[in-house]
Amino acid sequence: MGPHKVLFVFGTRPEAIKMAPVIQELKRFKSLFRTSVVVTAQHREILDRVLKIFGIKPDYDLGVMKENQSLTDVTVRVLRRLEPVLRKERPDLVMVQGDATSAFAAALAAYYQKIPVGHIEAGLRTRDKYAPFPEEVNRRFITTVADFHFAPTEWARENLLQEGVDPHRIYVTGNTVIDALYWIRKKQKRKSQRESKLRVLLLTLHRRESFGKPLMAICRAILALIKRNPDIEVIYPVHPNPNVRQPVKALLGGRERIHLVAPLDYPDFVRVLERCYLVLTDSGGVTEEAPALGKPVLILREKTERPEAVRAGVAKLVGIEPKTVVNETERLLRHPLAYRRMQGKGSPYGDGKAAQRIRRLLLKVLPQVDK
Repeated sequence: MGPHKVLFVFGTRPEAIKMAPVIQELKRFKSLFRTSVVVTAQHREILDRVLKIFGIKPDYDLGVMKENQSLTDVTVRVLRRLEPVLRKERPDLVMVQGDATSAFAAALAAYYQKIPVGHIEAGLRTRDKYAPFPEEVNRRFITTVADFHFAPTEWARENLLQEGVDPHRIYVTGNTVIDALYWIRKKQKRKSQRESKLRVLLLTLHRRESFGKPLMAICRAILALIKRNPDIEVIYPVHPNPNVRQPVKALLGGRERIHLVAPLDYPDFVRVLERCYLVLTDSGGVTEEAPALGKPVLILREKTERPEAVRAGVAKLVGIEPKTVVNETERLLRHPLAYRRMQGKGSPYGDGKAAQRIRRLLLKVLPQVDK
């Protein structure tokens, strides 16, 4: 029997970061695995930079990016453009990650071709189909067609069991984002950090559910924090989506001690994460990464599919109401004990060895797949 053919499909920056450790791990064992990479590339520029950092060269580029594209646009183009690739390659397994629309469409396309699906970061849930939108439903759809569920935590595993997923097809591996974070920290050369008496607040805000009023509310909270606290500065890597970029520039652009920057390359983002005092975010990935570096996280959402960080005391769900965001941020700025209680406990999402576990599991389960 020759090497197992595993085809990875992803299209966004977070997917690429979380897929990279698994692709790298399988490529280390070329006699056992033949890997192919398909990028859907709805985030063209920022995706390409991640691929370069991790040394990944796509075998296929579906190029679905379109200005201000809708979810329907992404879904339909991925389905149509991935089908001939799957017919040509006939992999033993299609691997998808997380909850992006590209992941859902790729899983569906594989199902239509009766190709088994492996889901990395399976089992996250809020039980509210509109929060996060559309990620919650994308995950549920993927669970329905997936054959192998690589859950990051025991909590995620329990969610899958409650939905009737075969327990013999659920595997707790940790989250691959911790693998990626540790790999970058080990690889990058230490740069001298800019000396500043100001404490840095790292802000990331890009989810579709945050578009419109929620985004404007958070911007108002940031303006209030800057006005009330002269010893802080905010670094905000702004997503290129015009639904984010335009209102953020209008509300926060040109303000003293607010630095609106282009999306950072992953090593640069990790450096800012290491340097910052605390994190305000609607990002799931950042909620996983920041605690691994000892940084408290305030989650700018009403619900989260990553409650492990909240339960561990390293993150807090604060919503989007400006007064609450300001109060919770100032609590950490002004009360050292409150800050220390959220600091240094580590990430509940893994130990940096998730990719190794997934590789070993694939060697066990793939021989069982009917050719």
